[in-house]
Amino acid sequence: MNLSDPASVASGGGGDRHARIREAAAARDLDIEIRERPAAGSLVEAAELLGIPPSGIVKTLVVKRSDDTFLFALVPGGRSISWPKLRALVGVNKLRLPEPELALAATGYERGTIVPIGSTTDWPIYADESIVGQRIAMGAGAHGYSLFVDADDLIAAYGATVADISVPEDR
Repeated sequence: MNLSDPASVASGGGGDRHARIREAAAARDLDIEIRERPAAGSLVEAAELLGIPPSGIVKTLVVKRSDDTFLFALVPGGRSISWPKLRALVGVNKLRLPEPELALAATGYERGTIVPIGSTTDWPIYADESIVGQRIAMGAGAHGYSLFVDADDLIAAYGATVADISVPEDR
């Protein structure tokens, strides 16, 4: 597989999921890069493999509302969702992480590969303010791949809400 050839990357391992991501990114004039990557045993190891700080790896978390709609929360490595902050921002009393099969149904992506780009539904995006100004790595729709994008471009392309929605993870 030629990783510098987008068609090769889209057809190898990621299949139509990469094509869907590339089409969705192109429709929003969003510059992305998808790279194959080895598995990592920790956030620090993953960051070292990708050549970025741990905070540059951003988790796309699918969050379920009580009305059975969803939203995406973009949270940097080493941090987790602050449920009170996110509930206050969204204006609801209840939010939760859905079961893996619900997340797949809501996005078309398995947990660990979820990215808002190319999701089967364009759910609202809430991005932690700490990712602003960074080039970030995210899921790429298939295991063994990372998607790189400028956070500011992603936020602008999707009209994401930027706020303080995270807290440091417990160690």
